[in-house]
Amino acid sequence: MSTEASGKGVLLKADPIANAFRDEIQASLATRPRPPRLVGILATSAAPSKFYAEFTKKQCDALGVEFVLRRVGAAADPTLSEGDGVEEAIIEANEDENVHGIMVYYPIFGGQQDHYLQQIVSPFKDVEGLHFKFHYNLYHKYDQPPAGTVKSILPCTPLAVVKCLEHIGIYNRLLPYGDRAYGKTVTVINRSEVVGRPLAALLANDGARVFSVDIDSIQACIHHFEYNKRPQQSTDAARRYHPRHVVHPSTLSLEECLAFSDVIVSAVPNASYKVKTALLKDGCVCINVAADKNFEADVREKASLYMPTIGKVTIMMLLRNLCV
Repeated sequence: MSTEASGKGVLLKADPIANAFRDEIQASLATRPRPPRLVGILATSAAPSKFYAEFTKKQCDALGVEFVLRRVGAAADPTLSEGDGVEEAIIEANEDENVHGIMVYYPIFGGQQDHYLQQIVSPFKDVEGLHFKFHYNLYHKYDQPPAGTVKSILPCTPLAVVKCLEHIGIYNRLLPYGDRAYGKTVTVINRSEVVGRPLAALLANDGARVFSVDIDSIQACIHHFEYNKRPQQSTDAARRYHPRHVVHPSTLSLEECLAFSDVIVSAVPNASYKVKTALLKDGCVCINVAADKNFEADVREKASLYMPTIGKVTIMMLLRNLCV
């Protein structure tokens, strides 16, 4: 963590947050008779995916997790199309009893085709938390497992963002569990099923007021503000309690959202996209999730804290899911 000049916000690296979970994972691995095997499936020639695969291997090697990278399609042979053979590779890993976890490097095809692939991965081997069973649990706030069941896997990148916000004090530990982000307004710029929507749900479930943004539109995802689980003025008992967040359209512009957001998380996979520093609320927290920097170079002139990457924390969440 560093502050280079007076009045400039803190530049926070992911290392100290990741290291805390590294210790937890090592302790879990020490109780196992043999290391778990994680299979990564790379089916694209995209540089961010290739980098993520290499980074995953490096972290697994350091912790003693067996990592096997299976290259298919354009990743195996540049003469092949992106995604060739990826479905077959997933099915093969599902059926291999020696494989304990599967991750796929997205995006491959984009949109509905990628969503289809996410549902092919066995929920018993999904370490990314992208299977519909896990999304259903998340969106319905089934975070407390019934007796005789295990806790649901959460998507690793959104979970990494939450852990970063807990570390820097955005979450108030004096408040009850499920309310610790109460009073905070967050803008999440990304509405994919991998990052943006599950992150908005996680934050709203924890009490924040969340604006979920993509390039074309904005939705307000509010848990403890307009729609909340506290008693409403209505005397109808059935309408006084909402056990999960509620999503509704917002008429606010992105500029208006940024002006009063305590936290801005951006995950736009576009090198040219930048959140303008001039639009930020003084003292806000900015977290960049995208492979490319989504914030302008002078972001710390307005932000009290800026995290340029959370990749190391994301990998720890993935390996934590593997060790569950």
